[in-house]
Amino acid sequence: MKHGILDIARVVRSKNSGPFELVLDIMFKDRQIFETLRETKQITKERVAEAYGIAPADIQNIVWFAPAHAVKVVMHRRIISGAPGDSDVYGAQQHAPLLGLTFEL
Repeated sequence: MKHGILDIARVVRSKNSGPFELVLDIMFKDRQIFETLRETKQITKERVAEAYGIAPADIQNIVWFAPAHAVKVVMHRRIISGAPGDSDVYGAQQHAPLLGLTFEL
């Protein structure tokens, strides 16, 4: 059965990690969900890049953090924070493409 990210996560957010990087945080509702997604490799550079319409090379790292049942995705910002054309100087509104993802549990 497919589950939307809001069905399995208690937190989905984004934020800057300096002016050049964006961090996406997903904190899952429980350890079982976290472990299943980590073991089945359902969150990959390729999948996140596709959701954002960017190259997988623009995803710098994916870090699984068991104590918080969370995963962090670090990626390059398309526009440097505060540069002309930047509509989200804090990077706090950049998690929306994750909301369309579904997962098998």
